[in-house]
Amino acid sequence: MKSKFRHVALFGKYHAVVSGAALESSRRVLDDVAQFISRIGAEVVLEAGTAEHLGLNLYPTLKMAEIGQQCDLGVVIGGDGTMLGIGRQVAQYGLPLIGINQGRLGFITDIPMGQFEQTLQPMLVGQFEEEQRSMLHAKVWRDKHCVFDTFAMNDVVVNRGATSGMVELRIEVDGRFVATQRADGLIVATPTGSTAYSLSAGGPLMHPTLGGWVIAPIAPHTLSNRPIVLPDSSHISIEIVSGRDASANFDMQSLASLLLGDQITVEQSIHKVRFLHPQGWNYFDTLRKKMHWNEGGA
Repeated sequence: MKSKFRHVALFGKYHAVVSGAALESSRRVLDDVAQFISRIGAEVVLEAGTAEHLGLNLYPTLKMAEIGQQCDLGVVIGGDGTMLGIGRQVAQYGLPLIGINQGRLGFITDIPMGQFEQTLQPMLVGQFEEEQRSMLHAKVWRDKHCVFDTFAMNDVVVNRGATSGMVELRIEVDGRFVATQRADGLIVATPTGSTAYSLSAGGPLMHPTLGGWVIAPIAPHTLSNRPIVLPDSSHISIEIVSGRDASANFDMQSLASLLLGDQITVEQSIHKVRFLHPQGWNYFDTLRKKMHWNEGGA
């Protein structure tokens, strides 16, 4: 059967490559996947950064915007961090993504590397499950001017400085005062990000189809400060009241240094990330496997 996707872009995990052996392994993996997709009848291109960093010149290359405009599928080979970075960039184009796991956890890159051929083939001919994941749109405001503007698939995290004490944060939701909290920091997480930093801070697991965010304090001074689940229509504002060297990061991949009086606003992005999963994929299967839950009784 021939692929229903005509123009497929490959994205690799090149940022983590540090040694010659790892570099050669990444090249070989990408070439194997590219050849397999080509045999099914799709035209393969490499994302330009992937090709440059891995030294691959066997396939045409496109930049991210060109991929969004010209391709009808993206295949990401890497871990969840790789998928987060790609997902944020292509969401505006509506490009669906398939993840082949070359990392450790694989909550959103769910095809095992050793099984990509038998799993990918039926997906390429149209046998897959599709879901859409929401994103956060975050801005940093200073003296009423926006000084940083970005998106996050997992979370927005406000942290204290590495060598300083707690930060004091004033939190508002939809213009209504919630609390002023003293803590090591604060996390605003999507359902996708509920299995990441928020979980280690005591936040709940949220099903990815749930329309909500979680706000979770990090090591709060007052133990009654607990995680709160909010509707994803909420507009969240976090003001730095006190504390030195505070910072905000977004999916742990972009960083903004903060001053006293700065505000971080968080709201729902107008774009969603499209994921394609193998037919029969189930979110609870993923949780059981990745979190090592007891599988008896099924």
